[in-house]
Amino acid sequence: MGKRMGGVWPLLGTYALWGVSPIFYHALADVPAAEVLAHRTIWSLVLFGAVLAAQGRLATLPRALASRHLGRIVLAALMISLNWGVFIWSVQNDHVMESSLGYYIFPLTAVVLGIVVFKERLHPEQRLAVILAALAVGLLTWGLGAAPWISLILAASMGVYGVVKKALPLDPVLSVTAEVAVLSPLALGWLVALHAGWLPPAAGLGRVGEGMGVTTLLVLSGPMTAVPLMLFALGAQRANLATVGLIGYVNPTLQLVCAVALFGEPFTIWHGMAFAMIWTALALYSAATWRQQAARADA
Repeated sequence: MGKRMGGVWPLLGTYALWGVSPIFYHALADVPAAEVLAHRTIWSLVLFGAVLAAQGRLATLPRALASRHLGRIVLAALMISLNWGVFIWSVQNDHVMESSLGYYIFPLTAVVLGIVVFKERLHPEQRLAVILAALAVGLLTWGLGAAPWISLILAASMGVYGVVKKALPLDPVLSVTAEVAVLSPLALGWLVALHAGWLPPAAGLGRVGEGMGVTTLLVLSGPMTAVPLMLFALGAQRANLATVGLIGYVNPTLQLVCAVALFGEPFTIWHGMAFAMIWTALALYSAATWRQQAARADA
């Protein structure tokens, strides 16, 4: 029990940092999302590389990249990059509420992928939760006249990322370091082309060095990425799966608060009905998962 409770605090720290991260990326609204994403990738690699070096495991990185797992690493890297890029763009363009909905939907998306890919079976409450979430997305699409594409892309990319990671036999720090290492040449090439003026004006002007404030924020995008992931790895090792899932709702809840209270995004009646259905679905799913975990613990 003590070990499980010891995992709660790192998980709370993880989800709290993710939940308030829109505030951080909103402060970089004048920097194009692709440029922010490039810096986030490079500075994450620096920090993760430093962690591996401190652990005396830096030599494991080239071995991982040269292994038969490279294809999975590349796919995971593309999925997490897509997720990061869409999330940053959504914050900068006042769609934080849609990103919040995406991270609410993600656990149920993971359930569907578990059925399709791993042939997992669902209890009746879990099936009802998935159906209710699908109806919520349909209702929001009908009410607003357009599908919540940001939400769906965020949920789907995280779902596929989770499937790939489940089949990737690397520890969390090494795995994420390998992913950003794969992406870093592209990120560095983008920034070089940006600062050299080889890209169209819409791509940005290259903001590093333009001002201490912007430069500092771009460098800090690395720790903003790496620290929560390391806390998550620590917490997930100590807490059971149900606890990890339940505490995870802190992230989209804080994002929703940021969207409405800080950024003034409109919360329509359609949003209200859709979110209510999603919350109900998550409650059903979480209760069923919790009972499964308790039954296994008593067995």
